[in-house]
Amino acid sequence: MESGIKLKCTLAGLLMLTAANMAHAGDAALNLSLPAENKTASSFMLASNDTANLPLNVTSATPANEFKPAMFTGDKLHQYLGLTTIALVGLTAATAPDNSCETNCAAAGQQPRQTHGTHAQLAKAAGAMAIATVTSGLIDHWNDFHLEDGFRDPDNLHALLGATGALVMVYAINKSANSAVPTSHAGIAELGAALMVVAIKLTW
Repeated sequence: MESGIKLKCTLAGLLMLTAANMAHAGDAALNLSLPAENKTASSFMLASNDTANLPLNVTSATPANEFKPAMFTGDKLHQYLGLTTIALVGLTAATAPDNSCETNCAAAGQQPRQTHGTHAQLAKAAGAMAIATVTSGLIDHWNDFHLEDGFRDPDNLHALLGATGALVMVYAINKSANSAVPTSHAGIAELGAALMVVAIKLTW
């Protein structure tokens, strides 16, 4: 009885192997070669450093936007204030009255003078702008100033000349504004303005 079951199992296994072999023999041999129209496939061409024939509808990647610095920063504000100061200095000099006293003012007489005219107002505006320029520079560039680098360092020299020029200008403006009689101040004011121009030129 057991031998009959074993014989049946063996015959069933042989039939299954024969069926599987026949099914495999009926399949076409696996063709690993590329079709003729794909022999110039882009992957093979790129591997050989040739130009691939990409489809016409492929669009190139959008280039990244170029970096554009902000128009208004602490550094820009400092620059704008400095240039505005120099412009106001030029306007102040251009509106100076012809009868101003610059030499031997004590002997010029005790005539009342105008301290609220266009020249005086422009001078006050230039002085205020000079102080604002120095203040903004100290706030924005405090870490650029190092005493150990010496005063030949452009940043240190810029700060020194700019601050000194502003103080000299304010002194000249204050000297003239608080005097009821003609007083010499143009030379001092021009010296202060010149120091600020040199400071700007050093880092421009």
